[in-house]
Amino acid sequence: MKYSTLPNTDIKVSKICLGSMTWGQQNTEAEGHEQIDYALDKGVNFIDTAEMYAVPARPETQGKTEEIIGTWFKKTGRRDEVVLASKVAGPGEQVAHIRENLGFSKAAMEDALDKSLKRLQTDYIDLYQLHWPERKTNFFGKRGFSADADEEWEDNFREILEHLDGFIKEGKIRQIGLSNETPFGLMRFLEESKSGLPRVSTVQNPYSLLNRKDEIGLTEIYHRENVGLLPYSPLGMGTLSGKYLNGTPENSRLALFPQYKRYSNEQAVKATRAYNEIAKKHNLSLTHLALAFVNQQPFVTGNIIGATTMEQLKENIESINIELSNEIFEEINKVHEAIPNPAP
Repeated sequence: MKYSTLPNTDIKVSKICLGSMTWGQQNTEAEGHEQIDYALDKGVNFIDTAEMYAVPARPETQGKTEEIIGTWFKKTGRRDEVVLASKVAGPGEQVAHIRENLGFSKAAMEDALDKSLKRLQTDYIDLYQLHWPERKTNFFGKRGFSADADEEWEDNFREILEHLDGFIKEGKIRQIGLSNETPFGLMRFLEESKSGLPRVSTVQNPYSLLNRKDEIGLTEIYHRENVGLLPYSPLGMGTLSGKYLNGTPENSRLALFPQYKRYSNEQAVKATRAYNEIAKKHNLSLTHLALAFVNQQPFVTGNIIGATTMEQLKENIESINIELSNEIFEEINKVHEAIPNPAP
């Protein structure tokens, strides 16, 4: 395994981060525990979850993923071997079942955090992230920003940091991060932190061969402000494994949840075929090409992989040992120039 540190901290994390959103929905508790056991045996020490998981968000499965991690902690007593990241949900009708009070008020965040800690059976979370912004902006598949004249949101970046600062002082969280965030949001949080408030360490955004949108504005900020990217969906919900190029396999994510077609439009499929040809030319699996591309980016702190089978998990973790040449990067960039960001 290879390691980095959460920016501006001394917390060492594996470059492969174990994603967990299928545990409690597509994966059982026993399967989730098996994945954690295997990942830690291979040197992974970084696990990411969220209060809204399992995915898709449903009242029957909300919180199940954190509960599975919690029972693993209780069973093994290995909490101190894991850097644990979780997320508090922003507002939205799709997650109205989680709590009566959604968003990032102090009461809402305290309620969310205490419930996560209870499910996780731990006293603290190493990296606590805002799952998506309260304000209306471009995330979850939206390329560009469109102003809403009726938006009621008011700038509250400082207040949110003050709430998080309180949780840090209580010992409930160690570091803070963002998710599904834009350059504007990240810079506002960084600006407010200059007065002695907690500083954002990471941003968890989609990033893959099919979505390099962060390179347009955010990666310069990551570099100049020392913030790390935690890419999610580095395989485009499985699209970049190549398994959908000849149809939709039974029991695959798209077969079970056809609403997740973010990475399945015509241009994304065309790009995936082109990347698959590059992989075949260099005797690589498409999975390894896609994950190694993300692993080697200098702004990536930890690549969040997810798997529903042990076979997938093993291949994903093995990607850390793949080194792409400059020639391969040049070929990848030619496809990207022809078909840029087909799945934002």
